[in-house]
Amino acid sequence: MRIAMIGSGYVGLVSGACFADFGHEVVCVDLDETKIEKLRQGVIPIYEPGLDRLVADNAAARRLSFTTDLAEAVASSEVVFIAVGTPSRRGDGHADLSYVYSASASIARAVRDFTVVVTKSTVPVGTGDEVERIIRETNPEADVAVVSNPEFLREGAAIEDFKRPDRIVLGAEDERARAVMTRVYRPLYLNQSPLVFTNRRTAETIKYAANAFLAMKITFINEMADFCEKAGADVQDVARGIGLDKRIGSKFLNAGPGYGGSCFPKDTMALVKTAQDLDSPVRLIETAVAVNDQRKRAMGRKVIALCGGNVRGKSIAVLGLTFKPNTDDMREAPSIAVVQALVDGGAQIRAYDPQGMEAAAAMLPPIDYAGSAYEAAEGADCLVIVTEWNEFRSLDLRRLKKIMKTPALVDLRNIYKRAEVEAQGFLYESIGRQ
Repeated sequence: MRIAMIGSGYVGLVSGACFADFGHEVVCVDLDETKIEKLRQGVIPIYEPGLDRLVADNAAARRLSFTTDLAEAVASSEVVFIAVGTPSRRGDGHADLSYVYSASASIARAVRDFTVVVTKSTVPVGTGDEVERIIRETNPEADVAVVSNPEFLREGAAIEDFKRPDRIVLGAEDERARAVMTRVYRPLYLNQSPLVFTNRRTAETIKYAANAFLAMKITFINEMADFCEKAGADVQDVARGIGLDKRIGSKFLNAGPGYGGSCFPKDTMALVKTAQDLDSPVRLIETAVAVNDQRKRAMGRKVIALCGGNVRGKSIAVLGLTFKPNTDDMREAPSIAVVQALVDGGAQIRAYDPQGMEAAAAMLPPIDYAGSAYEAAEGADCLVIVTEWNEFRSLDLRRLKKIMKTPALVDLRNIYKRAEVEAQGFLYESIGRQ
């Protein structure tokens, strides 16, 4: 099938490359001429394991192309996906849908034959209705069906998630669209990935409900970690004990410095605001948002406590800046609040991240960056692990003790055992463990 992907950011590029790998003919559209030219040259603007090879292979096979010409791409496509950004709107926390609406009007002016327009971007309930209204108002002759098809991709595992999804949610009001979308996802349907057809508003709600539930689960285990510290319990054993219950499950029960990234913070806040507008407040989610925001700053205070209550003039090494491993995404990363708290306390920061330092430099206060974990730790009064990249899981503690000014480790991801670290002469602090 001929598919146009409007927006060549994270969701658009991953989705477009995967659709092309299924055998569809895909053109990714973006108004950023520099980005499109780089993509044509094989330069990927984001870090996602395996994406560079996937793009290169499908571009070489002529199934994947890139353009700034939206009108031509739409006119020649049977299905048009809207995968533009929906950031939190400044001032009120609502999702900013201006890019979605602008793309909808542009699509309306370009469509020729029957076309299925699909919102892939994460959008509040009712957005599909507005997209349809804009298209019909802009071009009353347009023969289109609007579908909601939310994405459920995890950064760092997006290709695997796209090709082996738990489910594919499709909100459609038109039987023609249902048939078309079944053809689009036929390769996955043959692998028994369930197609969940609903109406549009239900599909839009499913996306927000899923992210809000996971955010609450993370927040729950983080609050249990705080409880465990006071009660003399071990949060990792608690997580395992409840996670073995099939009603609960073990995923998203790793205590840490709070959730971040491009989805959970934005989507939970958008759901809170939408619910308030509908006079149906979601108190649990409101609380999770507030607790998570407070937690990130509290992690900085945990570091300061291990340093004797004062970090002024001290050198702190920070390992891991991105919001999770295997990505270069710094959006809403816990490291931002942790570093800011330490800088506010007068600390000197030297940080290292395998992929995120370029993005971090634009978001963090002025700090120093190192080329490795050991370079960051040289002469440090304390070492802080914020993001659990694999290369931080087996650090040479003897080497660290020799090069650090004070052997102190704050492990915000619980990747080390206290006894092993303290046996090497370190002061050690973790999350929810004695």
